[in-house]
Amino acid sequence: MNKSTTKLIFVLALFCSILKSQTNFGFVKGFVTDAKTNDTLIGAIVNVSVKNAVTTNLQGFFELKLIPGTYTLQCSLVGYKTFKTSIEIKENETITTSILLEDVNTALDEVVISAGKFEQKLSDVTVSMDIIKPALIENKNVTNLDVIINQVPGVTVADGQVSIRGGSGFSYGAGSRVLMLVDEMPMISADAGDIKWNYLPLENIEQVEVIKGASSALFGSSALNGVINLRTIYAKEKPITKIISFFGSYDAPSKTYKWWKGTTQFQKGINISHAQKIGNLDFVIGAHQFTDDGFRMLETEDRQRFNCNLRYNFKKIPGLAVGVNTNMMNVRGGLFFLWQSYDSAYIPQGRTIQKYNNDRFNVDPFVTYFWKNNKLSLRNRYFKTVNRNDKNQGSNAELYYSELQYQKHFANNLNLTTGAVYMEQQVLGDSLYGKHSGQNIAAYVQADRKFFNRLTVSLGLRGEFYKLDTAKTVGYLFPQNRSVTLPFQPVARIGLNYQALEYTFIRASFGQGYRFPTVAEKFVSTAVSSLKIYPNNSLQPERGYSTEIGVKQGFKIAGFKGFFDAVAFYTKYQSMIEFVFNIYKPGGATGVFYQDIAYAGFKSQNIGEAQISGYETSVSGAGKIGPINVTVFSGYTYINPINPNFNAAKDTLGLQGVKTLKYRSKHLIKSDIQLDYKFLSIGYSARFQSKTENIDRRFVQSILHEYNDIANGVNWDEVDATYILPGLNKNFGEFQKSFWVHDARISVSLNKSIKISFIVNNLTNVSYQARPGDLRAPTQYVGQLAIKL
Repeated sequence: MNKSTTKLIFVLALFCSILKSQTNFGFVKGFVTDAKTNDTLIGAIVNVSVKNAVTTNLQGFFELKLIPGTYTLQCSLVGYKTFKTSIEIKENETITTSILLEDVNTALDEVVISAGKFEQKLSDVTVSMDIIKPALIENKNVTNLDVIINQVPGVTVADGQVSIRGGSGFSYGAGSRVLMLVDEMPMISADAGDIKWNYLPLENIEQVEVIKGASSALFGSSALNGVINLRTIYAKEKPITKIISFFGSYDAPSKTYKWWKGTTQFQKGINISHAQKIGNLDFVIGAHQFTDDGFRMLETEDRQRFNCNLRYNFKKIPGLAVGVNTNMMNVRGGLFFLWQSYDSAYIPQGRTIQKYNNDRFNVDPFVTYFWKNNKLSLRNRYFKTVNRNDKNQGSNAELYYSELQYQKHFANNLNLTTGAVYMEQQVLGDSLYGKHSGQNIAAYVQADRKFFNRLTVSLGLRGEFYKLDTAKTVGYLFPQNRSVTLPFQPVARIGLNYQALEYTFIRASFGQGYRFPTVAEKFVSTAVSSLKIYPNNSLQPERGYSTEIGVKQGFKIAGFKGFFDAVAFYTKYQSMIEFVFNIYKPGGATGVFYQDIAYAGFKSQNIGEAQISGYETSVSGAGKIGPINVTVFSGYTYINPINPNFNAAKDTLGLQGVKTLKYRSKHLIKSDIQLDYKFLSIGYSARFQSKTENIDRRFVQSILHEYNDIANGVNWDEVDATYILPGLNKNFGEFQKSFWVHDARISVSLNKSIKISFIVNNLTNVSYQARPGDLRAPTQYVGQLAIKL
């Protein structure tokens, strides 16, 4: 044979060999579902070896291509027991199987997303984190998310301003150091940069995750003090409809002379939600209506909210889904800010109140694509706020947000997350802020890897650029000495979690933070009651870091499974922004004369350094003790928040000689327990807050004023510092006190679908203030009817 014939035979033989090898494979495929609910499970890892593994797609489907032989097929997913079975694959054979995963039902195996933007066990997280389940929100008949956030250990909310472990003080309606997310995207207004608590869709909650400490590396500017992520539900295999209706009334305050003449103040509302799969379409709809007469004169609220989540899963392109989520609300009412006097604490100053008629609207289109161990997502948000307020306080703003994210899960237990963010804010010219525009551009990467099946290491890095009108980010590689400048601000984090014993997890973390001032903090110019709010265009960004070391210990008592958590933490800020109450004369000077009281008000200022140290212990868990199902969620927090450079001779940050940061309490106790026995359920909540040790000194120190200039001298008189808040100085002990607030509830399930409840908030009718001039609600009685179909 010649050379050409030999080459032809060789090529044909090689082709036949390849063809034969391609037909020597077998296949195993199927669906992975929850054993109890029969819901399909996304992201479950199915494998026969480390190198031969796939993850289930949006339909819970998997397929493995295998060489003929005998294998151990394994399936695992966070929060479920690992499934194992033996299979034999023959040539050209396809095995179809269904895998049912059983819930492990332990608190340590709760599945969370917020800590690393991917699903992981709570026990593996490298930061402090708490979870709020929708059952607790329903049981307490929560109408605004901030009410239940106030039940989380170490967290307080005052006048809408949330603070985690003392990281924030009082800053009414302007900025937030805690980032609010809805489905992993920021829900912070473009103008004030604050959280609209009554806008959040409580009727469609899957769960709420609270991260404590600086989280800017993954989440950006407003995450300086932590993150709250509200995850909404998606449709399950079985349609679910919920209707919750409630009606309540306020009791008279404990000191009845503070009440105004009139009838008892009522509150009523209804929540409706429905989730269903329609072919390849996941469909969720929710509606909310709420009317509140208020517990203070003229402070009313009437709101309507509607939301809808849609997701379409492509059958011909497994793993591809597109969708859109939307939420909209109109809310009208009256805003109470300061009392008329201490003896008329439930009556607004001047017996008039700021009226508002506000609209909120967001639409969130998204695309996600899963293939093998990869995930690519593009999420977008348009968020519009319209505030039609009287007294020259209207505003109109729009926020545009887009995030492209890629995740890769490697066979060596490495999870890589990287992404880019573009955000634009437009304040469209109004009486409150004027016309302004801003941009935020950021890129981030985070790697999480588990070594030796015990040590989890998390590393994250972000570059952040922010621009507001002509002001923009000037980054520092070393924020302490600022010797090297950058066109962006780098922020980093590192976290470690080591499983020392079967149910013992030791963690440590360090995270940097960076927050750019909001439009409201820099440009707001308005008045609230008799107080003015002043702009500060020279305001500088905040920088800081937080670090912690903690241990999480799982335990079991009879059928009750839970964990004990203890952590020590330290936070430090530079150029910290605080609302400062003072007398601001034109030109920026401060005065002490009677006529200068007309210039009393708040201004956002950089107060310099702040240091917050402390520790926290908590217990959480659920399960049966005897015939009773018990759920516990409680904790104690101690903080020591100080301004190390406080100078009493010139600073107006607080009472003379007191270095404690303003509007903070050193001791917090939070606890909730639920007991379920057959058709009967009983619940109890308690919150303890030690006294507020420091406030703006102008609220409590008297002011001298010149009232008569006689030929050879000047006579002086003293004006009560509480000219703004009559009676506060005289009754300062009533403000600066520790207090307990107790809530109780009882419910009866008539059948599997219908439950009636009776809830009492502030059971002992304690009188307390969240900040000067803001006496909180007396006892409230609520009846609730819940229907689940």
